[in-house]
Order: sequence, then structure tokens, then C-alpha cells
Amino acid sequence: MGIALSAPSLRRLRGLPGLRHRLTLLGVLLGLGGGALAGCADDGTDGRDIDDEWGMEGPLEPVPAPGKEDSEYRKGLLVATNTTRTQVWSAKNAWDDTDTTSARLAGLAWGVSSGLTWDQKYAAWLDAMEFVPAADGYSQTIKLTTPWGRSFDSPSLECAEMSIFLRITFSAWYELPFFMESMDSTGKRVYFGHNGVRTANGRYASSPEFAIKYADHSRLPAAQWMASWPKDTALRSKKVAGGDDIQPAFGGAAFGTYLDEIHLNKRAAYFTVMALNYLGSMNLADSANTYNLVPEAVRPGDTLVERWQRSGIGHTLVVKEVLPLGEGNLDVVMISGSMPRRQGKRESGVASKGYFTNNYTGGVGVSADGIDYAKLGGGLKRWRVTKNVGGYWTNTWMRGDEASWINSTDYARIAARPARFEQILGQVSPEQQKTELLAQIEDSRRHLRNYPASCSARERREGAFAELYAISSRTWGTSQAEIDRLYRKDEDYVLAELDYTKSKTCCWNSSTAAMYEIVMAEANAEIAAAEAAGTCAAPTVFMSQSDGYGRWAARATAMGQGSAWKAWSEDEACPQRGVARDTIADIDQTAFCSLGSGGSGACTDRFEPNDSRATATTVGVGTQADLRVCSGDRDWFKSTTARTVRIAFRHADGDLDLAAYDAAGARVGQSAGTGDTEQVNVPAGGTVEVLGYNGATGGYSLTVQ
Repeated sequence: MGIALSAPSLRRLRGLPGLRHRLTLLGVLLGLGGGALAGCADDGTDGRDIDDEWGMEGPLEPVPAPGKEDSEYRKGLLVATNTTRTQVWSAKNAWDDTDTTSARLAGLAWGVSSGLTWDQKYAAWLDAMEFVPAADGYSQTIKLTTPWGRSFDSPSLECAEMSIFLRITFSAWYELPFFMESMDSTGKRVYFGHNGVRTANGRYASSPEFAIKYADHSRLPAAQWMASWPKDTALRSKKVAGGDDIQPAFGGAAFGTYLDEIHLNKRAAYFTVMALNYLGSMNLADSANTYNLVPEAVRPGDTLVERWQRSGIGHTLVVKEVLPLGEGNLDVVMISGSMPRRQGKRESGVASKGYFTNNYTGGVGVSADGIDYAKLGGGLKRWRVTKNVGGYWTNTWMRGDEASWINSTDYARIAARPARFEQILGQVSPEQQKTELLAQIEDSRRHLRNYPASCSARERREGAFAELYAISSRTWGTSQAEIDRLYRKDEDYVLAELDYTKSKTCCWNSSTAAMYEIVMAEANAEIAAAEAAGTCAAPTVFMSQSDGYGRWAARATAMGQGSAWKAWSEDEACPQRGVARDTIADIDQTAFCSLGSGGSGACTDRFEPNDSRATATTVGVGTQADLRVCSGDRDWFKSTTARTVRIAFRHADGDLDLAAYDAAGARVGQSAGTGDTEQVNVPAGGTVEVLGYNGATGGYSLTVQ
């Protein structure tokens, strides 16, 4: 049977950051063919199929591993090459410049005659960006200001796209040499940069002749662009492929609109869209484009790459701020994009430390496919700078940075970095760490409520819980079980962490908030059915089961929301697409049914048994005295209307805490102080839970107002 794909379908496949490396295989399986293009020069296609939007042939992969020189002397394109048709911008400045006319001018984050190189100015630009509220209503993002004084909140991008976008943007604005190196399926080197998309022999495939096809308004008099900013209608409709491209800074318009507003040189804008369609985290991990950095040298503009498999995407974050804390300690704040795309999100010092100390960033250990993490290309990276070395454009490093470099084959030093970051990052108080970790947990939940299939959010949540267990045990002697009783929610069990390499759900980026509601409705029905039978049963984890996602599709239909349930789709590279059933990650958390165990026997009060949400005692306005929490016990009360609930007790006799839940069982508030009272607001039909902190017991009174 033959299967035909339309040209737009092929284009979407090629543009998808994680699917590029699968295109050749798809071509074989589906019988895709391509005809040779007419032309005299080597077009780089060798008769293969061409993307009809960008004139490209995929896939594009990282280049082969370098030798001991780690790429710093590997030649790129000849500087003297005639690129007048393909050129995106002129490389009029050099990254090392400090005393030229252009270098002495004041800029976005530096004054007149600053003495900074352009690479140092790039770091200063990132560092100076203002944090502003993000469009999601709860996180912070960056505000990007252009050399023309125009300011816009961050674009919505995938994580690797954010790093590449920032570097291309700065290079284009200040006419600095830039290229990223890649390799096509025939082994041909392809260079994306200021000269266009080229090979050593000329323009690659039928990629755009940027200088011929698109306009450059960067030489317009200031009065003219201030009166009327040049706009390109076709550019404004250009999207980054592979998922939604919705830019809140421009009312949901495409990424091309964002680029049209920040570039007078529209060639650079078109080039940026194209580069993000073809390059991703694999190319950032590639030592041809970045190099490994010692932990102590971290600065704004550096990139942190997580890699847990040889093929497919990873996770990427951009260093935004580095604050010395004294005695060699640092606090690092990063920004991160995500898939589904979002505005660059501020990652606090505590959150950032969790990334830097994760073994996915090139640390000790072995990936699921048996490769040392240190050999996968993850870790702290700095952008290589493009210089004219012996007449060739060469990606190397700045003078003075050589001492901060780690060779890409020095696996022992690469693997040692997470442990070193553990020593030097974020020496803050335990109380602050706890607050930050709880914020990280809730932020991950917010993301999952919009994208319940997100495996990265599940992993971030559990990573924060692991840190919370450790600091609570070390500082306050609090057990893991007690932390889980205080802070776990039902949704944490429903959306349990999955083994990324063994779970097809992890490739599914297009799940929705409506689907989250359906998933939780199914879970709540399971919990309620068990409680009605006088037992406890953990809710089914939302993942591909033996029947796929059938139970949730059926629940959607039963709720009259069948159209809201979307079928699974391969939204990123998914080697595990054929698994029969997803795999739950091996994580350390208290079993679901252990969280609600109740007390009995001699230690009781008149409302027992009220040891679970299902057996909660309904209470009205007034005070109930002579109540008691015993060892292993917790008391539940229900309110039919929205009320304020307060407990009073002697803290010296036992520290009691209070938590509030809505009618669906989701935790909506908690009070865990160190005084003699705790108070929460409970919604109509909700419940409150009284429990002893770290196993404490004691008597109390309960007042409903």
C-alpha cells in the first residue's frame, strides 16, 4: 500500500525539532521520492526530496565528534566566499572588538567606551533584561528591548529555541559573524549563519537567497522608522513548526510577527524562523557550536543542556543572572522555554540548582540506553564565537576563556560538574529553600493542569519533592511520609512521573486543560468508589495503559465531552512510540493509601471514625471542643457552605496542622505554623483535615465561622 504525504505535511515533519532525524527513515518506509532540481552548481540535494517552503532537505544532525582539538580549529566557510545573494547580514564587527567606532558606542546594557567585547556585551544584555509578569498570570518572564528602543515581553518558544533565538538576534542586531554547523543525511556539512545556509561549495539545496528575496531596512534614517516601522506581511504569518506558535506579546499572532517587530533587517527575521525549524538541542549539545565550561566560570548568556538519550530532544535553559554570595558561592537564575511553547520563564536560584546538579547535565551514571551521561553532550555550555582564522570562518572561543574550557572528551571533568555545582550554588536558609521548593512543585502542577501529558513537568515536581524530603529530614527531622501527608495532592499520583525512554505519553505535547479535567474526573470517581466500599485504592496513573488511553476517552464521552479528548500524537521524536504500556518511574513517595490512615482504639473522640475524606463529619457554625488527634490519626470534617475553620490547641503538647480541600478533593489551602492555632478557608462542599505534624498528638477545639 502506498501512502502519500502532501508538501505541507512534509514541511511540518521537517520543521519539528525532534522529528528531523527520522525523516530519512520515513522516506524509506513511505516510499517518498524526490526529483533532481535543475541547476549548474552543487545544490547539496543529490536528487533527494526538497522542503517546498525553505528549499531544504532533511534531516540535519550534529556533526561527528571532534578529535582532541574539540573543534576550535576546524575550518568553516572561506571568508572570501561570494555570498552576495545568500547573505543575511554583513559581519561588520568582530566579537573581540573593544575600541572600534561601533564598539565604543553605548548600547542596551553598556555605556560609552565600556571596554567590553561583544561577547561580554551579550552577557550584559541578558543580565540587564527586566523581569515582568508572564501572560500565564503566575510566573515571571523577561522583557526584551531592541537597539531601536522598542520593548516586548518574551516570545513563546521551546527551550532550545530560546537559546538559539537570543544568540541569533544579538548577532544580527550588531552585525557580528555567526554560524551553527550541522550535517545532512549524506554527511555534507551545512552552515546556518550570517552568510545564509550554505555548504563549502555554495548555497545548500534550494535554501533562500536571503539578500535577493527579503528586505533590509537597517539603513533607514531614524526619523523614518520612528514614524512608521517597516512591516512585512508575509513574514508576520511565518510560524515555527512542530506545535502551537502563539505569541501573547502580540495577541496570539505567529512568531514571524514578533520577529517583524524587533528587526529592521527582515532577512535576519526570516533566517531565525528557518533556523529554529531545523536546529535544536542536539545542535546546542554539539561541540561544533558550543563548548563545555567549568562551573566557576558560569555567566549570563551561557546555556545548560540536559541530555538523557542519544537521539531525540533534551531540555535547555539559558543563564540569566549570576550573583556572587561570597566565599566562592553563587546564586544563578535561569530562563527556560518549554514544549508546548511558552514565554521564557524565570527559574529561581533554588530551581536552577536542581537543574545544574542533575546527572542529565553530563553527570555520573548511565542513560537508559547504556551510554554514560557525560558522553551525551549535556551540561554547562558557552556559545562559540565565529572568528576569521586564516581566512576561514571558525567557531572558537574568546581570548581569556580558554582556561574555562573543558574538552568534550574529558568525560571525568564533565561528569564531576554536577557535584561541584552542588557545592557552590545557592547557599540559602532551609526555610527559603523549602518555600522555593514548594513553589516549584505548585508551578509544575499548574503546567500539568494545562498539559497533563507533560513528562518534564512530572519529573520537575518529583525532583523538587526529593529535595524537600532531604532538607526537611536534615533540618527539622521530618519524615518523608509526613511531608507527603502535608503537601501531596491526589493529582500527584494521577500524574505520576514516567520513565521518559519507556513511555509514549512523554512524546505527547498537545494534551489540554480540558483533558486534565477529564483525567481528574476519572480519578475522583475511582477514589470515591473505593471509599464508598470502605476501602482505599490508588487512582489509575494517566499514561498509556494496555488499551492506550481508552478509559479517559470513555470518561470524556460519559461527561458529554467526547470531542474534548484528543488522540495521542507524536509531537516530538518518539523511539518508544510502539510500547504496549508506559512505565512508571522508580521514585520514592508514600503510597497513596498510606496518606489517609486513621486512628482507632482507646484514643478517640465522639466524631470517630472520621479518618478519611469519605468519612468526614459534617459540621456547622460554632465550636466543637474536646477533640483529639492520636498517633497515626487524622480527623476530617466537611462544610456544606464556604467557611473559615480554625483549630486551637497547646503547641507545647503537640504541633497540629490544618489543610483544606475543595469538593473534588484537591488541596486548596493549608496552615502549618508553630503557634497554638491554625486557620484555613474551606469552599462549599469542601473538607478540612486535622493532623499531627511529624506524628504529633494532642487535643484541640474546632471552630467554624
